[in-house]
Amino acid sequence: MAALKLILLAAVISLFCFSGTANSAPIATSFIKSSCKFTTYPVVCVTSLAGYAPAIKRSPQQLAQTALSVSLDRAQSTQAFINKLCKFKGLKPREYAALKDCVEQMSDTIDRISKSVKELKNMRSARGKDFQWHMSNIETWISAALTDENTCGDGFAGKALNGRIKASIRARVTHVTQVTSNALALINQFAAKH
Repeated sequence: MAALKLILLAAVISLFCFSGTANSAPIATSFIKSSCKFTTYPVVCVTSLAGYAPAIKRSPQQLAQTALSVSLDRAQSTQAFINKLCKFKGLKPREYAALKDCVEQMSDTIDRISKSVKELKNMRSARGKDFQWHMSNIETWISAALTDENTCGDGFAGKALNGRIKASIRARVTHVTQVTSNALALINQFAAKH
């Protein structure tokens, strides 16, 4: 009975979320699903972008832009979470050092993704070599952001850092890495279609 109520509630909520866009939402959602098939984490891709379907419509550039914005948002929230953890009392010196390194890596990630968001917004009319130059910048920055994210996660490797902090950091950083990887795949799709 409770499960049925939850299903009905989810159905009602989804109707409200997509009201006013009834004609375009299924098409846009279908576009997102088909685009996400070619990412490394297709389920994460669809779930993180489906709510933006009315804004994305069927635009590969808007899809890439939205994916970058989602990645930026997740990186910023992860950095804020890690900053809070740094203030916990009773941290082991190695935990504190790993957290501080991770904050720095996330800061670099945020900077690189922010640059990519701006670069993609500013290249609306770019063509030929100008387009390739902008895309090269974006791909380089996002690849570097992925390296930063992996470095942050690697800082918690080993048995010495086992525990709740490690588990919570790893889960958040893994999610940021997944949405960033998906953003890069969608950027590459956009570049290939251009």
